[in-house]
Amino acid sequence: SDSLPPAHYKETMNTILMWMQQSETKLSMPQVAIAEYETMEQRLRELKALQSSLQEQQKGLTYLSTTVEELSRRGPAEVGRSYRSELEVVLGRWKKLSAQLAEQCQKLEERMTKLQRFQNDTRTLKKWMAEVDVFLKEEWPALGDSEALEKQLEQC
Repeated sequence: SDSLPPAHYKETMNTILMWMQQSETKLSMPQVAIAEYETMEQRLRELKALQSSLQEQQKGLTYLSTTVEELSRRGPAEVGRSYRSELEVVLGRWKKLSAQLAEQCQKLEERMTKLQRFQNDTRTLKKWMAEVDVFLKEEWPALGDSEALEKQLEQC
């Protein structure tokens, strides 16, 4: 009848529900404390891929919304209401998923920046320690030569 959504509606709904299920599963994976930059990069790539896949699914979501609007206008109120509440649940999950995804990307990017900064600082520190080490092993001037001694201390 006129009041029932086209078969395409059901297919689209199922596709989106399945997609959300898979994505929620991926996102709920425990966030291990990773200290390897490469591992973080890999995880970020996965999250970004999930984000672009989210964008692709958006078309289907828009289609579902317009179809439900159409149904509500033409069909019996009961039918319209039941489809609208189903859609609202889906949209709610969608928003939550989208927000979680954005948040995880942001947190990961921040951690990657911190890790990079830390690795750079560590490199600088190691280099400085090596220089100090070389310096301390050097021959020190005789104690009487205060000028040379001052110069050497300044360098340090």
